[in-house]
Amino acid sequence: MARDQAAPGGPRQPEPAAGTDVLITIRALAPTLAPVEKRVAEAVLADPLGTAMQSISELAASCGTSATTVVRFCRAVGLPGYPELRLALAAAAAHAGASAVAEPGHDILPGDDPATIAKKIAGADARAVTDTAEHLDIGTLVQVVDVLAAARRIDIYGVGASGYVALDLQLKLQRIGKPAFAWPDPHMAITYAALLGSEDVALGLSHTGTTVDTIEALREARRNGATTVAVTNHPRSPIADAAQFVLLTAARETAFRSGAMTSRIAQLTVVDCLFVVLAQHDLPASRDALERTFAAAQAKRTRRARLRQPPRRPAPGAEPSGPAAT
Repeated sequence: MARDQAAPGGPRQPEPAAGTDVLITIRALAPTLAPVEKRVAEAVLADPLGTAMQSISELAASCGTSATTVVRFCRAVGLPGYPELRLALAAAAAHAGASAVAEPGHDILPGDDPATIAKKIAGADARAVTDTAEHLDIGTLVQVVDVLAAARRIDIYGVGASGYVALDLQLKLQRIGKPAFAWPDPHMAITYAALLGSEDVALGLSHTGTTVDTIEALREARRNGATTVAVTNHPRSPIADAAQFVLLTAARETAFRSGAMTSRIAQLTVVDCLFVVLAQHDLPASRDALERTFAAAQAKRTRRARLRQPPRRPAPGAEPSGPAAT
């Protein structure tokens, strides 16, 4: 989503749930809801299909709250009222199937055996990629690509697991000749953010949207005139307020896996989309840069590996390949 560049923050309207998977919307907005509304959100996420079959008074009673609170919850997630919530939940069930919507078995339990753990991890990661791609705002993606293409310099902020994604984006952008610099160290991030200007772009990655170091660097970059972009799972988070453009992921963190798996996979999905669309923005230059960097990296491999994998030239009109694994 694009933000008004003249207004850094202020009140914001709920993001509409209609036309998207309402469960993804509720999951993304849940951390920002009032405690009583959050109880409703938890009940809906725990049994979406069952909720669709309940009356508003039944749902309110099961959550220990009132029908008025349920209506407030509906409006907080961008729906006019409870009938629309029931319809959205039914649509989600029709789209994904009742068992997939309820998702009762995606969390890893202490008694799960290795085979079950592997199956749950693969399923959750695949779902994170699919949901992120399906709900990515393509209009905002194109706008971000346009500002990246014109940028004098691109600084990327992220700490922890998001720091590795920041480094991955730096590598990809540098492979096509873009002046990109990842700053996983918060002191270096805010120091160089102070030197950015109107020709530069600053991009921050935070799954929760509440990582103070990343938010502060992004705000500093914006104060100095840089265009700011946030990649986050939560549209009403502080990092979204700090950015002019917001690209949303759709990932669930669960017990044993917080901050380490699905959030990073979802962020990498957005990074790959940015890279490929940006590479196609000037395909001849991108193809030339990729060929030259591939050849340079190939020289660092063993002679046997070079014989097995000689440098390849993309076919005319083919999409550029990503960074070569070394």
